[in-house]
Amino acid sequence: VQLVESGGGSVQAGGSLRLSCAASGNTFGLGPMAWFRQAPGKEREGVAAIDGDGSTTYRDSVKGRFTISRGNAKNTVYLQMNSLKPEDTAMYYCAAGFLTGIAGVLSPDEYANWGQGTQVTVS
Repeated sequence: VQLVESGGGSVQAGGSLRLSCAASGNTFGLGPMAWFRQAPGKEREGVAAIDGDGSTTYRDSVKGRFTISRGNAKNTVYLQMNSLKPEDTAMYYCAAGFLTGIAGVLSPDEYANWGQGTQVTVS
């Protein structure tokens, strides 16, 4: 599975951005997909995840501000980010290829496939 993100950029605090991630290759039965982020000097952290049935999970700091969704073909995932804060600044990564589920849908250890990332900067 190959993942390509787009939609990052620079925005002022309080603004919005919409990230997109398109999966290609062997996408049959693609399970949960997720967005992660990593700021300089910090560990990669799970932001939001969505199952094949549409159920969603968010980290507490983005609840009520971010919305994850999937396209009709299930191989595209979006992250709508509203009310952005400077602390949201990071490289954002799309992930797929869910593994065991033991660590949870927001653990980076649970995903085998990663995109190249798209930078989000909030000032």
